[in-house]
Amino acid sequence: MDASNGIEAEGLVRQFKEVRAVDGIDLEVSPGEIYGFLGPNGAGKSTTVHMLTTLLPPTAGRASVGGHDIIREGAAVRDVIGVALQDAALDLLLTGREHMKLQGGLHGLSSDEIAKRGDALLERVGLGEAADRRVRTYSGGMKRRLDLALALIHSPRLLFLDEPTTGLDVQSRAALWDEVSGLAHRDGVTVFLTTQYLEEADALADRVGIIHRGQLVAEGTPAALKDQIGRPTLEAVPADSAEAERLEAVLSRFGDPLPVSNGSAAVRLSDGTEELADVVRGLDSEGIKVADLQVHAPTLDDVFLTKTGRSLEGAREEHDVEADTGEHATEQVTA
Repeated sequence: MDASNGIEAEGLVRQFKEVRAVDGIDLEVSPGEIYGFLGPNGAGKSTTVHMLTTLLPPTAGRASVGGHDIIREGAAVRDVIGVALQDAALDLLLTGREHMKLQGGLHGLSSDEIAKRGDALLERVGLGEAADRRVRTYSGGMKRRLDLALALIHSPRLLFLDEPTTGLDVQSRAALWDEVSGLAHRDGVTVFLTTQYLEEADALADRVGIIHRGQLVAEGTPAALKDQIGRPTLEAVPADSAEAERLEAVLSRFGDPLPVSNGSAAVRLSDGTEELADVVRGLDSEGIKVADLQVHAPTLDDVFLTKTGRSLEGAREEHDVEADTGEHATEQVTA
């Protein structure tokens, strides 16, 4: 690996009193790669980012970011990374352009460098026309995009994004995805992205690591992880809700039952879609009518369910971008 642009971690642990928020994680992120760190709130995503960006010291283990040890060479790590955390640290009384000047000055850039790069970044994230407006007038999506521009002012080789699209509308999410993808594939920036949204991990990440209760339970490309599951899921809704148990009993003949909570029944088909005709015949023979019958290709949530026995929160919330409840606080106090 080209250490100047990669991330390595071995046995990384972070303990908060009686709780291990991160429990012995091994990571290797290649230069120019978008690595999606996927998991529910409280799983340890933000704590991992805080250690890799030197905001928290690890309890045990080691890690290097951009070729620099996160404990012994914290200042060098901070010089080569950009960071956009869940809560953007913005001054509502300053304009977007004034934020760029302040951030550039903190990184030791000259006035000419700040003006040239700051204006270019504001244009790239779609804030050129709003550059001289105070941030208190910005929407949530505009604030997220300004935070991304601030993280890039000093041309970092690595970028850490902690749940960057939580709370954004669909259009703002898509715009941010385009910019992040371009940073990696056009500019060669290594991106470490935490998310609980399956759609986001599928759309952006070259590789995905799934974290559960502080441990890495699966890792690979989205396609490879889904191929591990292989078998599609069949979900059926009975026409008569009183038939739900009988429907589940019939479906269980054709695969492994899966937990559902909407009055339907679901199984992971043992022999794939070839069994569909047999399923239909089985339902007919039992006199069970269905209101809906759907086959779902394997998803990252299926991977998570297989590895942990539970579903990802993001599987239920992919199209519901409500504001985050704050994983960082959860991990440090209760998780």
